Amino acid sequence: MSRVTSGVTTHKRHKKIIDQAKGYYGRRKNTFKVATQAVDKANQYATRDRHNRKRNFRSLWIQRINAAVRAHDETLTYSRFINGLSLAGIEVDRKVLADLAVHEPTAFNAIVDQAKSALS
Repeated sequence: MSRVTSGVTTHKRHKKIIDQAKGYYGRRKNTFKVATQAVDKANQYATRDRHNRKRNFRSLWIQRINAAVRAHDETLTYSRFINGLSLAGIEVDRKVLADLAVHEPTAFNAIVDQAKSALS
């Protein structure tokens, strides 16, 4: 009876890592041990930055809303605008508000007016 070697399995496992390291510089792309470390670190960065992307976009939306609110009315700030929205019972998230501020300024100005009237 011939013995079973793990050559096929090992080659497949190595090839999977080497394929993921495609485009890396130097030994990081073609040496299994170094490529494994590089791919693992890249996956750590990718996981971290998926969360950071959500944080960055929320910050961008807030900046866009604040700029549009101040352009409409110089005395109104972002935080008072959000407070006015909640008092007026308008439940629109920041992503949609930022999109309205950029692409539909008349609709956004109507929302600002409603929030402002709810504050006073």
